[in-house]
Amino acid sequence: MPVIVKRKFRPLRFVGACIVGFFAFSILSVAIHRFVPVPVTFLMIEKLTQGNGIDHRWVPGYQISDNLKRAVIASEDAKFCTHDGFDMQAIEKAERYNATHKKKRGASTISQQTAKNVFLWPDRSWVRKGFEVYYTFLIEHMWSKDRIMEVYLNSIEMGPGIYGAEAASQYWFGHSAKTLSRSEAAQLAAILPNPIKRKAKGSKRSGRIAANARTVVSQGLDACAAE
Repeated sequence: MPVIVKRKFRPLRFVGACIVGFFAFSILSVAIHRFVPVPVTFLMIEKLTQGNGIDHRWVPGYQISDNLKRAVIASEDAKFCTHDGFDMQAIEKAERYNATHKKKRGASTISQQTAKNVFLWPDRSWVRKGFEVYYTFLIEHMWSKDRIMEVYLNSIEMGPGIYGAEAASQYWFGHSAKTLSRSEAAQLAAILPNPIKRKAKGSKRSGRIAANARTVVSQGLDACAAE
């Protein structure tokens, strides 16, 4: 008769295997998306289950106007080309503001937003924030700044069911992202804080972003992303 040996369940070994598996999977997925387009995000799936459509058209970074790259740097992350994924001054400033105001202010960089959009679920919690820090560290060390910008502009929500620069440009202005003017780029960047409620055309915030984008060019703050 064959002898059947029952292996004792070892919780610590199981937990250790899960941790090793997570790190292996996360590093591999970041490595793959260094070269492969991101077809879909958790946010897209969530919105789809809520009855919203998906218009997502991935295009290479060189087919996205430098005007838009400069506009999002001006509006979202002026230190994008120089920080290592986190703007500590902006974080400290946001913490001081949030300590005395009910309406909270964020300090996420473009790198953090990219990590959240591509690899994580759309939720406000300390657990997700912790994973966001980890994935931000990974993409900053495994991707170039140019690749981070390319993935960011292809993944962010820019309207109801509209994801990425190409779909947004076609939806709001009727032409490709490659031909976005400075004014149009500023209008797209202006809706990023609330792409569902805000409209690209006629945005009051876009004028300030356009002016800041000129400063981005004059000070070379777009050197890592614009051609």
